[in-house]
Amino acid sequence: MTLQFECEVEVDWDIDCASLAKEVAEKVLEMESCPYDASVNLVLTDNEEIKRVNTEFRNILAPTDVLSFPMIPFETPADYSVVEEDDSYFDLDTDELLLGDIMISVERAAAQAKEFGHSVKREFCFLVAHSMLHLLGYDHMTPEEAAVMEKKQSDALEELGITR
Repeated sequence: MTLQFECEVEVDWDIDCASLAKEVAEKVLEMESCPYDASVNLVLTDNEEIKRVNTEFRNILAPTDVLSFPMIPFETPADYSVVEEDDSYFDLDTDELLLGDIMISVERAAAQAKEFGHSVKREFCFLVAHSMLHLLGYDHMTPEEAAVMEKKQSDALEELGITR
């Protein structure tokens, strides 16, 4: 798996964000039985920038913790048959499946970690797992969908030993 990592702001967390994000992303892909090598772009930013992007793409005039921009229009979550006949979902040079982009607000992640009483590491990893599931076609628009995502996120972090 390739994780393209960009940090637009200073992060004073005592964790290796790029390595952790890759570890969490790989765990989600493994748990979702992804049959391909995959590529994901991750950007760490501030509230101002994520608010701008949230406004532009979702018409929500507020910062958020994480935004996901899936490249693949999964009809059913993690049903990879949608990509089998379409080379446009793959990087022509590496043959990796192009899953999409993740944007995380460093400020919101830190505030939420404090609010929920757990480490910044746990919050950051939760946001990566959450967003990876979105890139694989999961959503949380109904209580049933939310329950599925919450269990998958929790299971991934638990398997990695990243707990509250």
